Amino acid sequence: MEPTPRGLLLFGWEGFELGNLVGNTLKQGARLAWEAFQMVNTRIPESPSPHPDWAPGPLPKSRERSKPPLGWPRETDSLCPGCVVEVRDAIVAGTRDVSELLKRGTAEIPARIVEEDGRILIRKRCERHGDYEDVLSIDPRLSAVLEARFFGRDFKTAEDAHLHRHGSSTIRYGRGAVLTVDLTNRCNMMCNPCFMDANQVGYVHELTLDEIRRILDNSITFKPRRQLSVQFSGGEPTLSPHFLEACHYAKEIGYWSVQAATNGIRFVLEPEFAQQAKEAGLNMVYLQFDGVTNASNAHRHIENLFDAKKIAIERIFEAGMDITPVTTVVNTVNEEQVGPILDFMIDHSDMIGAVSFQPISFTGRDEEISDADRRRQRYTVSHLAHELSRYYGGKIDVYRDFYPLGSLGAFTWLADHLRGPDVQFGGLNCSCHPNCGASLILVVNWQTKEWEPLTAFFDVESFVRDINVITDTARGPGLSKMQALLAFVRNLTPNKMPPGMTIPKFLELLDRKMGGTMGSHAEEDEWNIMWVGGMWFQDLWTYDFRRTEMCVIPYATQEGEISFCAYNTGVGWRKIVENMHQVAETRDWFQEKGRHQIYAGDRPMALGPDEMDEIRLPVVQPVPHAGTAQLGSGCGH
Repeated sequence: MEPTPRGLLLFGWEGFELGNLVGNTLKQGARLAWEAFQMVNTRIPESPSPHPDWAPGPLPKSRERSKPPLGWPRETDSLCPGCVVEVRDAIVAGTRDVSELLKRGTAEIPARIVEEDGRILIRKRCERHGDYEDVLSIDPRLSAVLEARFFGRDFKTAEDAHLHRHGSSTIRYGRGAVLTVDLTNRCNMMCNPCFMDANQVGYVHELTLDEIRRILDNSITFKPRRQLSVQFSGGEPTLSPHFLEACHYAKEIGYWSVQAATNGIRFVLEPEFAQQAKEAGLNMVYLQFDGVTNASNAHRHIENLFDAKKIAIERIFEAGMDITPVTTVVNTVNEEQVGPILDFMIDHSDMIGAVSFQPISFTGRDEEISDADRRRQRYTVSHLAHELSRYYGGKIDVYRDFYPLGSLGAFTWLADHLRGPDVQFGGLNCSCHPNCGASLILVVNWQTKEWEPLTAFFDVESFVRDINVITDTARGPGLSKMQALLAFVRNLTPNKMPPGMTIPKFLELLDRKMGGTMGSHAEEDEWNIMWVGGMWFQDLWTYDFRRTEMCVIPYATQEGEISFCAYNTGVGWRKIVENMHQVAETRDWFQEKGRHQIYAGDRPMALGPDEMDEIRLPVVQPVPHAGTAQLGSGCGH
């Protein structure tokens, strides 16, 4: 048998023990090289940061990135749940004018965030409606760790008054990560919970194709001119007759990722639909997924919903699209499914690369929840972290492994520097407030199912400090890439890597996730990075305007881009915008266009060809459009 070439041995591909020895040698070599380079680099005056055309100014140094007020006790601005409903309903009824929402102070009250009895609480008082209190965290230590790991805001927005003009709810920082566009408020399910109270509001709000194009065009008209993904949502976006054309147009003008937030039913009912969506430009399906049994999905009121989800996943994967299951976690309803859901994702990591857990936000269909039920069903990111740690016997560490969602922006800052100034659009940057959520990253072998949290063998905090040195000194793409490579290796602990992982494989994996900015062109292998997110959207009881102004998931509407939480909760922009631009009352719509099928009533839905309804929704084939501008390619991570 031929001996293994020395080069392969050097990279740790021959035996676990030898891999550890050589890996640790590489780590020490990278550490010494980093320190030697920085002895010179940090003594030379910093170079000016590049000023790409897409940015409102030079890329910020680490000391120039601002932060919101953090820690506790602290004061903030919030909303009175009682006043909001009164103001919103009066605007919808026409007895008050929407311009009131453009003034600071409408339904606003001060709030205080405090630590008490091992919890973080938000307290506020309205002179008319009394006192309000709710839980933000059941673990103050974790909350402090997450806030300490927030590395700074992105740019302030500029040249954006035509889109960001919503009073206290205005987005003021960042380039955004996911642009959400509701194509329709119609839905083919009757879920509880539901952000928008779909099928119950008495009118239809549905975008025309011209409105969709105008909204997408507007999204790239201000600075920072950003690269982001667009997510078509609803209601159920696949009910829109313009769904495929919307995907095609978004891709045509350059969106790097086109997503759909969907219940997946159309993918089940119409076997050909997944391929049609892929051909139109759909990259990712953000799939509603609340548990790994039919019983754990019972609150969605379809008896065999989990069976349907499995069929949808298979068809979406076979069509070549990414899948991110999204789970709304409700205490006393499906909180025990968190661990089994992640097991399912790991077992299917060849098809699934991320999962998003979303603790319940009491809005839409749940806005009138009683105080007792709200307290009983409240679930936070801190609940999620502790449940995953408990379920996996401590393999997931609450304080080591969880980082605020915005910490991933550090990789974007590095990628922006590596790309240089001659690009049209900045990288995707999830620079939201540290209280908006947290995530951990797993490195998973989809063949063997071996996995480890990334932070078990890679020092992310130290790496981010290294990124700050690289971007602050700004020595240009060549030297910056060299430093980044040293930083990656020196922050590894090779003997804690999962079996089969090597330093070269790890570097190639990270570079793929950064859009190839390090120059790697390696094909994908058996290793994958799995993002496990906890995204906690606000409701009227937990509302904090400091979070709203940093939103990275804006809703793009006929009335501009509005923060996700301001649109779905907050002062109630969703109901106001949809009423302003409704296209018909529901009964008139049904009379003219017919009723669409709604799957509900705790009954099973058809799953196989012999059971399928004969009805097929219309498929509008995409057509090319001339003269459209192209976005830059790639993303920040």
